[in-house]
Amino acid sequence: MKAQQLVDSQVVLPAKKIARLRDAMKHASLDAYIVLSADPHSSEYLPQHWKGFTWLSGFTGSAGLLVVTSDFAGLWTDSRYWVQAAAELACSSIHLMKMIAEQEFHYINWLVTHMASGTKVGVDGSTLNLSAARVLQAALQASGIHLYSDIDLLNLIWEKRPALPKLPVYEHNRFYAPVGRMQKLYQIRSAMRNKHAQWHFISTLDDIAWIFNLRGSDVSYSPVFVAHALISLQCAVLYIPDGKIDALLRSKLVQDNVHIASYEEAPAELAAIKPGSRLLIDPRRVTYGLMKVVQPGVKLVEVVNPSIFAKSCKTEIEIDRVRETMEQDGAALSECFAWLEQTLGREHITELTIDKKLTEARARRRDFVFLSFPTIAAFNANSALPHYRATLQSNTPIKGDGLLLIDSGGQYLGGTTDVTRIIPVGRTSAEQRRDFTLVLKGMIALSRLKFPRGIYSPMLDAIARAPIWDACIDFGHSTGHGVGYFLSVHEGPQVISRYASAESSMAMEKNMITSNEPGIYRPGKWGIRIENLLLSQPVDTTEFGEFLCFETLTLCPIDIRCIEQSLLREDEINWLNAYHALVRQRVGQHLSGDAKAWLEARTEAI
Repeated sequence: MKAQQLVDSQVVLPAKKIARLRDAMKHASLDAYIVLSADPHSSEYLPQHWKGFTWLSGFTGSAGLLVVTSDFAGLWTDSRYWVQAAAELACSSIHLMKMIAEQEFHYINWLVTHMASGTKVGVDGSTLNLSAARVLQAALQASGIHLYSDIDLLNLIWEKRPALPKLPVYEHNRFYAPVGRMQKLYQIRSAMRNKHAQWHFISTLDDIAWIFNLRGSDVSYSPVFVAHALISLQCAVLYIPDGKIDALLRSKLVQDNVHIASYEEAPAELAAIKPGSRLLIDPRRVTYGLMKVVQPGVKLVEVVNPSIFAKSCKTEIEIDRVRETMEQDGAALSECFAWLEQTLGREHITELTIDKKLTEARARRRDFVFLSFPTIAAFNANSALPHYRATLQSNTPIKGDGLLLIDSGGQYLGGTTDVTRIIPVGRTSAEQRRDFTLVLKGMIALSRLKFPRGIYSPMLDAIARAPIWDACIDFGHSTGHGVGYFLSVHEGPQVISRYASAESSMAMEKNMITSNEPGIYRPGKWGIRIENLLLSQPVDTTEFGEFLCFETLTLCPIDIRCIEQSLLREDEINWLNAYHALVRQRVGQHLSGDAKAWLEARTEAI
C-alpha cells in the first residue's frame, strides 16, 4: 500500500504543479514560460533555493530546461540524461525533448515554430545568462514574439521554497592557499586596466571563492557560497546574505579593502555605476536580469572572467598539496576496493553500499571535507549510463558476472579529486576485455602526449579517441574537463571535447589540471570509462616553440584483469607498469594490512 501511495504521489505532484504554473501564467498574461535549471551564478550544482526546475518537473538531472504552454510541457536535456529523464518523466504529462550538443538552443527553435506572432513568453531573467538571453530575445523578436524576463512565477507557486543558505563562510587556510587575496585582486585589477575598465562584476561562485580565498557550504559538492562581487580599481564589495561572515573574518576583509554588503544590494550598486564608466563582465556568467539595471551609458567590456584563467593555472605549492591529496585519495580507494573484493559473494552488496563505503573511506583521510560530485557506482547495464546514480528505487545488487563502474571524487583542503575505475565481478567476456583495452589505449595515448603550449584544448580530443575510433566505436561525452583546487570539479577554461568550439580562451597552459576519461558504452549491456587527472607541465623548448606534457596525478590501480594484453603495444605495457610502480610506492606508504596487500597485488607488472 505504501509503495502504491508513493507512485500515486509521483504521478499527481508534477501534474498539480504544472497546473498551478499555468494558472500563474494566465494571471500574468503569458502564453509560454521557460523554467531553467539555473541560478543567478551559473552554478552546475544549485543551492536548494534555486532548484525549482527539479521541484516542478521531478527530473533530478543537473542539466535541462522546461517549456510550458497552455497545452504542452516539454523538458529539454542532453544525451547524458535521456534514459534517466524518460524514467523520471514516465508518469507525468511532460514530454522528453532530446537535445544534442550541436543544438544547444533547440528549445528556441521549438518556441519560434509553435508560438504565434504576438504571443508572450516569460522567463526568470535572474537565472538566464546574458549571452543566452540575447540569442533567445533575437530569435523571438524576429518572429514577433514578446519576451518578458522580470517575473519569477515559481516564487508565486512554490510553497515552502527554501530560503537562501545561511551556513557560515570561512577562510581557506594560508597553508593551502599560498597566494593572498590582495595578490589575486592585484591580478584582477591588472586585467581590468588592460581593458581600460574601472569596474568588474562577478557572479560565478568559484571565481569569487578563489579571488577572496574564502570557502563555504552553500552548494552540494563544491565549497562555495552564494555571493556577487563588484571590484573597482581601489576596493571590492562582496554582496552576501546577512549573517554569513563573522566579526573576525569581516575585520580581515576590511583590512584588505574588501567590504561586505547585503546580497540584495547588488542590483542597486550596479545601477549606480555612472555613465561613461567601463564595466568588465563575462556575458556567459552574468545574468540578463542583473545587467538590465546597468545604465545605458555604461560601456560593457565583454571578456571571459580574468579569474577563470588565473585559477586554472595552479601554483607550485598548490600542486604539491594536490600530489599529497592524491596519495590520500588513492589510499581511500584502495581500502574500499580491498574491502569490496573480500566481501563480494559473502555479503549482500549493492551500488548504494559501495557509495557508502567509499565515502566512509575518504572521510577517514586527512583534510577530507566532502564529496566533489555524487558517486556513480553502476553495475552492468547501469554503467552504460554515463551519469547514472543509484537510488533506493534503482539499486542493483553486485553479484554474478559483469563490470562495475565506480566514478567518484572528494573535496580536500588541498585539492579536488575525480577518478573512474572498472572492477571486474565474476567472469568477464572477451568483448568486455576488448572494450576495456581500447579505452585504456585511448587514456594512455592522451597521458603520454607532448603538445605545443597554447594549443586549443578541444584539439587534443582526437588523441584519446583514435584507438576507439579505429574499432569504429565512439562515445558521446567530452574526454576531459578542467578541475579546480578545492573548488569546482568541473572548471574552465580548458575542455578536451570534440563538441566544443576551439577558441583562444581554451589554450592549454602550464599547471592546468585536466581530466582524461574516454569511454565505451553499450546500452543495456555495460559501460567502460577509465579516468585520471593530468597536470600539464613543460617538457622542452625547441626552435618550434615551447612544448608541454602531462603528469598523471591520480594514484589508483587500473585493474589488469580486464585487459586483453594482445591488444597492447610494448610501449603501452611499459607505461602501465611504470604507472603501477608509482602508485604502489606513493600510496603504499599510507596503507597497511589487507589494503596494502590488495594494492601490491593490483599493481603487479604485466
